[in-house]
Parts: sequence; C-alpha cells; structure tokens
Amino acid sequence: MENKYYNEAIIGNKNIVASFSKKGEMLRLFYPTRDYKQFIETMHTGVKVNDSAIIYLHEDINNEYEQYYTEDTNIINTKIKNTYFNLVVLQTDFVPISKDIIIKKLIFKNENNIDLNVNFLIYSKLLSNHNNMVSSKIENNILMQYTHDYTFSIFSKTPILGYRLNNSSEDIKGAVLHDKDYIGMANDSAVSFDIGVLKPGESKEIEIFIHINDNKEKYKFDEIIEEIEKIRKIDTKKELESTKKYWEEFVKSHDGLEIFTKPEKWQKLITGEEQTNEATYKKYLEMRKIYTRSILLFPLLSNEETGGISAAIEIDENRTKSGRYSYCWPRDAVFVTKALDILKMHNQTTKFYTDFSKQTQSKNGMWEQRFYTDKRLAPCWGYQIDETASIVYGVYEHYKATKDKNFLKETYEMCQKAIDALGTFLNASSVPFASQKNKLLNDEFNDSNASVSFENLSDEERFITYESYDLWEMNEGIHLYSLSAIYSAFKAMAQIKRELNIDEGIEELENNAESIKNYCLNNFYDRETKTLKRNNKDNITDISTLGVVVPFEMLDKNDEIVKHIIEKIDLNLRTYTGGYIRFENDNYLGGNNPWPIATLWMALYNLQTKKIEEARKQVEFVIKTATNNGFLAEQVNNENMQAKWVIGLGWSHAMYIIVLSQLGTVPNWDKWDSLGQSI
Repeated sequence: MENKYYNEAIIGNKNIVASFSKKGEMLRLFYPTRDYKQFIETMHTGVKVNDSAIIYLHEDINNEYEQYYTEDTNIINTKIKNTYFNLVVLQTDFVPISKDIIIKKLIFKNENNIDLNVNFLIYSKLLSNHNNMVSSKIENNILMQYTHDYTFSIFSKTPILGYRLNNSSEDIKGAVLHDKDYIGMANDSAVSFDIGVLKPGESKEIEIFIHINDNKEKYKFDEIIEEIEKIRKIDTKKELESTKKYWEEFVKSHDGLEIFTKPEKWQKLITGEEQTNEATYKKYLEMRKIYTRSILLFPLLSNEETGGISAAIEIDENRTKSGRYSYCWPRDAVFVTKALDILKMHNQTTKFYTDFSKQTQSKNGMWEQRFYTDKRLAPCWGYQIDETASIVYGVYEHYKATKDKNFLKETYEMCQKAIDALGTFLNASSVPFASQKNKLLNDEFNDSNASVSFENLSDEERFITYESYDLWEMNEGIHLYSLSAIYSAFKAMAQIKRELNIDEGIEELENNAESIKNYCLNNFYDRETKTLKRNNKDNITDISTLGVVVPFEMLDKNDEIVKHIIEKIDLNLRTYTGGYIRFENDNYLGGNNPWPIATLWMALYNLQTKKIEEARKQVEFVIKTATNNGFLAEQVNNENMQAKWVIGLGWSHAMYIIVLSQLGTVPNWDKWDSLGQSI
C-alpha cells in the first residue's frame, strides 16, 4: 500500500468513515467500524476533456484547489479548477446518516469560451491479500469489486460509458476504457461516465455512489444488485439536506461551552480585550472553527456500539514511521471522555466505561496498551501502567460531570479490580507503606533550617514498584507521570467508596496515595534544579511532569517545587514560536516539533495559577497552527507553523476542549491582570 500520511478531511456516520486529501482524493474508507476494515489502496478520479488524455482531479499541474466543509457539518467540498480548459469541478462528498453509502456529487462548469466534451473516470484499487483476493465484475451498470468477505460497488444513476477490469492502471491514462470481458481477477479496475458537451457557462452534474456489502449477510449478486437498485432511487438532494440538518443540530445540541450562544463573552475570553470589534470577532471565529470541528470529529472516532474511541483515523498502515494510530488507547480515550462530558456527550462517555472498558479489562484487572474499537486486542509492544490507573481516574471524573450513582455502581467492581491490580503492581501488599510523612515541600524553601530528607529511606519505609513504559511509549522505567496517575486512581477510588457509602478500604486507599506521593518526593527529587525528575533513569525535562498537578493533583499548583518544574519546562521545552515540545532531545519524526498536547498542557497549568495571558498565548499558538478545515495535528512544523503528522488527533482536540472549558470557568477571570495578579 502506498504511504498516505495526511487525512485533511474526514466524513462518516456511525458505521462508515472516509478520509480525503486537501485536493479531494479519497484516501481511506473504513467499514463497519472506525478502525476496521480499511478497503482502499487507491481511489483516483479524473476527466477527459475533448481529445485530452486523463486529467487527474487530485493532481495536475494546471489544477487549482479550494476545500471547505459545509458549515457545521461533516460534508466536505473540494473545488477544482483546471486552468488549461477552464473547467471547474465542485466535488461534494458525504455519508448519509441512516444509509451506509458514500455519495460523491460532482458539478462540472464550463468557464471557457468553447464547447467542452467531458467524460468522468474512476480508478479503484482495493487492498488485497492471499486470504481475501479481490476480483471484479460489471453487471447492471455497476462496478462490483468483490472478495470472499465483502463486495465493494461503484455506480451512478448515469450509465457506464466504458470500463476496464484488467490492466486498468495503464489504460486509464489514455482516458478511453474498453474491455471485452465482464469479469476479471485484478484488484484494480476503472470505469468512465459520459457527462456530455458543456456549452460555455453551462453546468452538468453526476452522482457517484459507493456501497459495501457484507457477504456474511448476503453474498448472491442478485441480492446485492437489488439493494443497489434501491439506492439508485435515492433523492440525493434530500439526502444531502437531511445530512446537513443532522450535523447542524448535532453541533447545536453539543455546544457545552455556549460558544455559539455567547459570542461576546468568548471574544473577551479568547483575546483579553474588553471591547468586542472586528479583530476580536475574527479571533473568535478562528477559535470556534476548531471547537466546531472537535464536536464533529469525536463521533467519527467513536464506536457507537461499544464505546471504544479511536485515537485517530489511520495514517501509517505500512508502519514506516510509527506503530500505527487507529486504535483505542485507554489513556488517550480518558482525555477524550473528559471532553465528551464537557460537550454534553455523556452517553458516549458512559458507554466507554460501562461497555468498552469492562469488556477489555484483563482478568488480572489491568488494561493492555491498545485495542480495536470493537473491543478486540490490537497489536501491542509493551505495558503502560498509567493506562489502568487512568480508567479509574476517568470513572470518577465522569461521575463528577453526571452525578449518576448508578454509573458508579455499574463500574465499581471494574474499578476495584483495577485498584487491586495497581496494588499488585506496586507490590504494596507485601511491603509496608512509607511511614515517613514528609513536610510540605515549601518547608525546604521557606525555612533555611529545614532538614527534609528526600533520599536514602530504608527498605521498610518505601514500597517497590515494577517498571513499565511511559506515556510516550519510548522509555521503560519507573515514571513520575505513571505514579501520579496511580495516586489519582487511589484517591478517586476512595471518593467512589464515599459516594456509595462503602467505608471499608478508604483509609487504606488514602494511605496508598500518600505512600506514592512520598515515594515520588524521595526518589525523583533533584536537588540541583529543585524539581522532580520524569523517571528513575534520567533528568530530561518532560512536559509529562506536569501530571503531578494537571490533571492528577498529587502536588498543589502553588508548591515551590511545582514552580521550579514550570521554570525548567519553560527554559527547555518552549520553542521560539511559542509552542512546547514533549521533552528534551525528542527525536520522533525529526524532533523539535511543538505538540498541541504539550502546549495546551501548559495552558491548563497557567489557567489554574491564573496566568491568563500566558494561557491565551498558548491557545493562540494552537489556533494558528490548525489546518484550514479546523483540525489539530499531533505535531506542528516549527519552521512553517503547519500541521505535521497525524491530523485530527483525538487527544489534541480533547485537550483543546478541556482548556477552553477551564478558560471559560476561571473564577473572576476579568478581575485578574495579564500576570495573574489580583486587581
């Protein structure tokens, strides 16, 4: 499969998801879940104009492009102008809400002063392997590419002009398709449709349908054709309007931060300006664009049936640069569920914990690294203990958002199993908890005579923990972030018990949490920098050390040691563009690239400490580096400020929503100056 790294646009419904390049090329099509199965190797479209060879719509030296979503929807429009022939093609791609088909509507307009005779061509190459080989067949004006498991059909209300089932990759270049056979064994085929002669200023259109049949349910071609004939009768205009209305209502009903209904408030919040004007409104619109796209992205990443949440739409099937992305990491999903609750998508969050999480929990109480969204175990390469701890933390966070005690009762046993697993991981059951109660860290800085010991505890005064991978999945060891997550899990479980009036075990949970805190203070403290190290093996500055404050609250945001952590992060991780890298010497994909996640993490801390202006700058950096369609990427190219690598990363969008929610609820935000000082 060719490498296609950038999904610039995403459309779908609860069963189908498809992605596109910024030039309108369909890159991927998933059915029946967001991460499996992916069908497309190559899907190219083009036109033959008069006596020309094929002019590919996705790539031609004479083509100009403009792409945009229909406002507040998952309907993508790509405008392509071929300046040689002055032919304009408006391509609209969407998935009806209640029908598992993709509809591609194309309007061809002649802006030339001569007649243009236009044919439209499609080249379709599907993924194939020895156990699921693709063959093809033409019947009833349908290109049917079929395997043992499924049948992939391309058709229109317009009759097929020509087709080629074998050697189509070469024949399509000449844009004249002819085949004597009606059935073939190649995994790539091509069809053409006659648009007709366009007079100067005239427009004509064609509708293309893509339908996927699950052969387990029905496999006879007569049955599939009967279904397709029903689809051909669809009123596409009504389907487009219905899809548009659905997404508009979806966005409106999930405006959890009231960004649409209170524009003046948000203009002031995002800019810090008292008076609203054209400039503040423009910044508000830029902020709102990403907010809207986040609302529309989350359902395309979420498996409605199971509650699983994919980290992203896949970008690297060949694993040339990564271990792939289209899986559900429990840790990432917990951040997304926090955003879902903010956006009033409570049912999806509940589903994630009561169905997906319960069903994917191992017998020993832990969760593995990642899963398919249908709850099956995905390829993994190591264990990360924070995945397990994050689930317990997330359960209580969801309860705080909903106050649904039935939800706590339903997930209680799952959480208890996870807590037991965490205790085993820490070996806390066999080794006494740390008995030394350290003074507040402030003592060392406020009292020159303080004698607080941060090291050399006896074996009886510390607990033992095993190693795991860190949250970046790059280092094995004992990590501050992971232990902070476990701390928060114990604290959350204690609160869950209180809410359910279960007194047994609360004191032990609180002691466990205190022991973890003491362990971190005694084993990760660096006297030279007066900060906490990210792990037990190096002293590299890492944005994840913020986990001790945000979100896990193991240390107070005003502790002196936390202030020193922030100073170290600002010194070593902030780039000249204002964004933050993950950690020093990060070499992933070339390294030195700011991450929206890291930058927004700093914004969260600054909001908590009322450094409003600093937080605004960090949010502004993220807004400036979003794509034209409003997506946030995994990384940002520090040279050109463009999105780099995964576009539409769920974790990035979740952090954006979380930061906006904090910005909107900072107590008396308008009574603080830019340095966070009380006015």
